[in-house]
Amino acid sequence: MNGVVIIDKPAGMTSHDVVSQVKKILGAKKAGHTGTLDPMATGVLPVCLNEATKLARFLSDDNKEYLATMLLGVQTDTLDTEGEITGRSDKVVSVEEIKAALSRMVGIIKQVPPAYSAVKYCGEPLYKLARRGIVVETAPREVEIQYIIVEDITYPRVTFRVACSKGTYIRTLCADVGDLLGCGACLCSLRRLRSGFFSVDMAIPLENSFPREKKEELLGKMLPLGNLLPLLTAIEIEDGFAARLRDGFQPSVEAIKSHVPPFLEMGDMIKFVSRSGCLVAIAEMVTPVSNFSEIDERCQAARIVRVFNNVQN
Repeated sequence: MNGVVIIDKPAGMTSHDVVSQVKKILGAKKAGHTGTLDPMATGVLPVCLNEATKLARFLSDDNKEYLATMLLGVQTDTLDTEGEITGRSDKVVSVEEIKAALSRMVGIIKQVPPAYSAVKYCGEPLYKLARRGIVVETAPREVEIQYIIVEDITYPRVTFRVACSKGTYIRTLCADVGDLLGCGACLCSLRRLRSGFFSVDMAIPLENSFPREKKEELLGKMLPLGNLLPLLTAIEIEDGFAARLRDGFQPSVEAIKSHVPPFLEMGDMIKFVSRSGCLVAIAEMVTPVSNFSEIDERCQAARIVRVFNNVQN
């Protein structure tokens, strides 16, 4: 049982709660999620099982898409409606002003992580410090907003779709837009529509079924390791080569020159797969293929960063 199941996280559960429930239903030894969702949020939460937990950091780096609703005129300590109200405003802003403020957020921007977030300070999550009344000033971080599309404005609520990079806080986005408008704002609902190539139409709800039925559904829709990371160049290898990689072999130019395409450059990530489609390893190119003919074939061509056990995906 090695793969990823896409869960449609319900509101009110933490991401950790979802992982624990999936792990219990399937009887998995190891499980973890990629891209934490706050308890109030719903939508796409990929859960990695057993060998797939080794892929978590690669899957977490993907861009995300959300459907968010912002409440104008209200500010809270958590930047969403779950927190304590810290400010109110009766100022009314126009539709044009709202759209203009949102458009200013598109591109590479800087965000200060919320006080109530999982970002760590001296090894401790900020939200734990905040609960003890300790507010830490953290440095702004660069994130990228690819687009914002306004879906509905029914004052004082504004619903919009947003595509963004890893590490973007939609709560902070709403608060920053509220500051631009001069009325304040907070997040009042959030649904993740996409995480990388995982979309909401692939997601499985956890409610309304018996454990046995849910286990069958989760297993039936589990994505095998070989189907993950579709954007990485796949290098098909023989079983003997796969065994060498699992034993710690770092691929040389001689070993992979007949397998790799000519366009690979230094720093490109690749995946080695068996002829049966099982994921064997993930590697980073340390020598561009264009240089293969100019160097000693015993030189290292790629650095293995993850190896997967010889099990069925």
